[in-house]
Amino acid sequence: MKNMNKDSHASMDMNNDSDLMQHGGEMMHMGNITQKFWVSLVVSIPVVILSPVLLNRFYPGLAFPGSEWLLVMLASFMYFYGGAPFLRGARAELKDRHPEMMTLIAIGISVSYFYSIYAFIMNTFVGGTNVMDFFWELATLIDIMLLGHVIEMNAVMSAGNALQKMAALLPNDATLANTDGTTSDVPLSEVQVGQTVLVKAGENISTDGTIVDGQTSVNEAMVTGEARDVTKDVGDEVIGGSTNGAGVIQVKVTGTGESGYLSQVMQLVNNAQKEKSNAEGVADRVAGWLVYVAVGVALIAFVLWWIIDKNFNFALERMVTILVIACPHALGLAIPLVVARSTSIGAKNGLLTRKRQALEDARRLNVVMMDKTGTLTEGNFAVSDVESFTADHDADGILAVMGGLETGSSHPLSVGIIKELEARHKASVAVNNINNLPGTGIEGDYQGHHVAIVNERFVNENKIDYDQSEFNELSLQGNTVSFLISDNRLLGWVAQGDQLKESSKALIDGLKARGIRPVMLTGDNKQVAGLIAKRLGIPDEDVHGELKPEDKEVIVKQYQDQGLVVAMVGDGVNDAPSLVRADIGIAIGAGTDVAVDSADIVLVRSDPSDILHFLDLAHNTTRKMVQNLWFGAGYNIFAIPLAAGILAFVGIILSPAVGALLMGLSTVVVAINAQTLKI
Repeated sequence: MKNMNKDSHASMDMNNDSDLMQHGGEMMHMGNITQKFWVSLVVSIPVVILSPVLLNRFYPGLAFPGSEWLLVMLASFMYFYGGAPFLRGARAELKDRHPEMMTLIAIGISVSYFYSIYAFIMNTFVGGTNVMDFFWELATLIDIMLLGHVIEMNAVMSAGNALQKMAALLPNDATLANTDGTTSDVPLSEVQVGQTVLVKAGENISTDGTIVDGQTSVNEAMVTGEARDVTKDVGDEVIGGSTNGAGVIQVKVTGTGESGYLSQVMQLVNNAQKEKSNAEGVADRVAGWLVYVAVGVALIAFVLWWIIDKNFNFALERMVTILVIACPHALGLAIPLVVARSTSIGAKNGLLTRKRQALEDARRLNVVMMDKTGTLTEGNFAVSDVESFTADHDADGILAVMGGLETGSSHPLSVGIIKELEARHKASVAVNNINNLPGTGIEGDYQGHHVAIVNERFVNENKIDYDQSEFNELSLQGNTVSFLISDNRLLGWVAQGDQLKESSKALIDGLKARGIRPVMLTGDNKQVAGLIAKRLGIPDEDVHGELKPEDKEVIVKQYQDQGLVVAMVGDGVNDAPSLVRADIGIAIGAGTDVAVDSADIVLVRSDPSDILHFLDLAHNTTRKMVQNLWFGAGYNIFAIPLAAGILAFVGIILSPAVGALLMGLSTVVVAINAQTLKI
C-alpha cells in the first residue's frame, strides 16, 4: 500500500470481490454476471414465445414443426449457462453444510427444469398425455435472479467508490526538495518520513507533513469534509490528499503510505464495512431458518395437495412456487448494503465508523458525556494572568520554568504558555527528567529541585497554601489556573482563558431535543467547569470537574449501572479508558491523530455539531436496516402461505413465475433502498 494511488485501487477491487463471494458463494468464479444476464435475457425471449404457458395460461405458445425440440434446447442452455452461478453457489453452501439463498434458488430452477424435461418426454413420446411444463417459469426465474445480482453487484461496488476516490486523491509522484536547493520528481512510494516535498499551486498534497516554508490555503473537503479553505502557514500540519491553493509550500514528511492519514481513514472505513453488527447477525439467522422453513412447507404442501387433489403436476407446482418465493437472497444483502453505504457517506462527511454496532446502539442512547477542553471549547488558551509568589522568580521566571516543563507537550494549556513566552520574547529554561502526571499535570527537575505544574485538586489534596479568593475570581472569569510548585511549595500560577466553540450550544440543544442527557467531564476545576456548563445549559448535577482519566471511567460506569446507554466524547488519549468503557466511544481529533484505537466513531473535523450528524446518520442507517429486513424477508409471512395454496379454494394461486418476480423485486428493492440512505 506504499504506492497508494495504484495499490489502493487494487486493494479495493479485491475487497469488493471478497464481499461478493460472501453473498454469492462461488458465484464470482462464473465470470461476468452482467454478460450472463444479457445473454440469458436474449435467449429467454424465444423461450417465452415458444412456451405454451404464459402468465395465466392464456397464451398457447408458438408452435411449428420441431418447436418443442428448440424450446428444450434453449431452456437447457438457460439452465446450464444462466443457472450455473446458482448451482455452483448451492454446491459451496451444501459443502459447508450451511444451505442458504443459493441452495433455494438452485432447488427452484432445478425442479422447474427437470420436471419440464419430464413433461417434454411425456408429451412427445407418450400418447394421450398433456403434462404442463415450467420452461417459461424457468427462464423468467433465472433472468430475474441474475438481474437482482447485477443490481446487487453495482450497489456493493458503488459502496466502495468513496474509498476509491480517496485513493485517487494522492498523486503517483512527489517533488522532493533537496538540501542543495534542487528538486527531483520521484514515485510516491519512494518518499520517506523526514524528507521535504515541494507542493506547487493547485496540486494535491502528496503526504502528511508540516509546512517548513511558504504560506497557502488548503482545501481538505475530500479528506475531512470541511468545505471551506483552511489557511496554512509555517508550522501548520497538512494532510496528504488535500488540495493546495495558490501558494507554493515545502512540507516536511511525517506520514506516507500506510502511516498516512488517508490510508488510515480508508482502512477504518474498509474494516467497518466488513465488520458484522447485531442486525446482520439477525439477518443471517433468519436466512438460515428460512431455508428449512421453506423446504419443510414445500414438502408438506406437495404431499397434501397430491393427497387432496390427486394431481401430481399441481402439487409439484405448489412446491416449486414456495421454494422460489422463499429464496432469502435479498435478506443476505439487506444489512451489508446499508452499512457499506452508511460508512462511505460518513467518511465523506468527516465521520469515521470503526465499529458498526455503534450505529445501532445510537438509537438507544440516553447520555452523551463530553470532555470540555478541545471538545466543547476551542482549546486555544491565552494567558490572562501570571503571578509569582516567591522572590526567586518574577512573572517571566515563572513562565520560563513552566515553559521548560511543557517543552514537547501539545496540550492546549502547554501551547498557551509557550505562545506567551514567545510574545514576551523570553526563553524557556532547561528542565530535566520530565514526566507526565495523568489527570494532574507534569513534573521534572530544575536546578536541583523537584518542580511540577499541577491543578487545583492537587494543591488542595496536598494542603499547599494559595489565595483562594483571587483564585475564585480568576475561575469565575472562565480561566483555568495552573499552579507551579517546587518541593511542595507554591512558586506561582498562570491563568488561561478558553472560548466556547460556536457549535457547542447547538450541540447541547440538539441533544436535549432528542431526549439525550448531556454530561460534562473535565479535569479542570469545578468553578470553570460550572461556568462553561451554565453557558451551555448543562445542569449542575451533570457537571463533573477535577477528574483524572480513571475518574471519568468510573463516572461512565455509574451512569451505565443506572441502566443508561452512554456515549463518551473525548480526545482519545487522556479519555481512552472512558472511551472504551462507554457503550459508544466518540473520538474528536483531526490530522494524523484521527485513528484512535479506543473509539468506535471518529469525528475528523473536531466539530461538536458532528455528534448530531452522527446521530442522524445512525438513526437513518438503523431505519434503512429495518426496512431492508422487511423487504428481504417480511413478505414471506404472506407469500409462503399463498404459494402453498391456502387460498386456492377462492381461486387465488401464485404461479412459480409470480414467485420469481416477487423474489427478484425484493432483491431490487433492497439494493435501491440502501442507496437512498442519506445523512
